Amino acid sequence: MRAWTDERVERVIGALLRWGVILAAAVVLAGGAMHLFNSGSTSSDYRVFRGELSDLRDVSGIVAGAASWQSRGVIQLGLLLLIAVPVARVAFSVVAFALQRDRTYVVVTLIVLAVLLYGLTRVGP
Repeated sequence: MRAWTDERVERVIGALLRWGVILAAAVVLAGGAMHLFNSGSTSSDYRVFRGELSDLRDVSGIVAGAASWQSRGVIQLGLLLLIAVPVARVAFSVVAFALQRDRTYVVVTLIVLAVLLYGLTRVGP
């Protein structure tokens, strides 16, 4: 097994970020195309703001909407993937630093990951 050098970690992180963003963009694009195909001919009234449907405001609702091929659910899933990319990058960094046996960076990166997860799961203002 090859050693986890800094260069190897940087390449893997670069690929993770690149492919994660490409996947998220493809999912959003597919959802947008589905939305245009299904309701592209209807006109919108922009004088009245209508927020997102309540079932698309949490992860389980978004996954259920995307699984049933609802265009807004697919778009929201793509946005969730886009949010997950930097979180996955930090999580991978923890593993990479642990494999390199760099305890200081493991601790610092775990703190960053905890702050990220706290900010993402916190409810309310």
